[in-house]
Amino acid sequence: MTPADLTPATLEAGRSALSALDPDWARLIATVGPCLHQAKMHREPFEALVRAVAYQQLHARAAEAILGRVLALYPGQAFPTPEQLLATAPQALRDCGLSARKLSSVQAIAQARLDGQVPGLEAALAMDDEALVQRLVTLPGVGRWTVEMLLIYSLARVDILPVDDFGVREGYRRLKGLEVAPTPARLRVLGEAWSPYRTLAAWYLWRA
Repeated sequence: MTPADLTPATLEAGRSALSALDPDWARLIATVGPCLHQAKMHREPFEALVRAVAYQQLHARAAEAILGRVLALYPGQAFPTPEQLLATAPQALRDCGLSARKLSSVQAIAQARLDGQVPGLEAALAMDDEALVQRLVTLPGVGRWTVEMLLIYSLARVDILPVDDFGVREGYRRLKGLEVAPTPARLRVLGEAWSPYRTLAAWYLWRA
């Protein structure tokens, strides 16, 4: 599906399709209610990747605090450009709370945007999901999960299942009353039945 398909009608169609899978899905969706998933399609992939790296292995509030300090270094604008990030003294970014590893990743993403490896928003919207994943996972600190978050929240793709996400796998464990969460490989197979609404399925599993 294309980004334009992320409409209220699509969300409702996905909800109906997932509810029809089995009684467990129907119960979960009835409990959670309508799917309220939203994407920020104005956000450039460069910005989305930098934000995703900042959030890695951190509680959302901690990541937001770090990002807030980083953004404060560039008053008067919503987000720094790649050139600005690369021109900023590393210690200044470190003082904001970025670890050495995350700083290295952020700098690599900024350079990759200048080199063209990280596409602009318009180009990214035209790319196939897997092609974009394979193009970006070569960047340091950017794994498949990070690109999947870009696909879900910045490119509005509705058929992405982040099988490496703990919350998604744990959500499925709770949904089905399992003792152990499925492996990523197993969840990928299970998730084939949820296409073409796997993003919506992940949204509900996060709330399980």
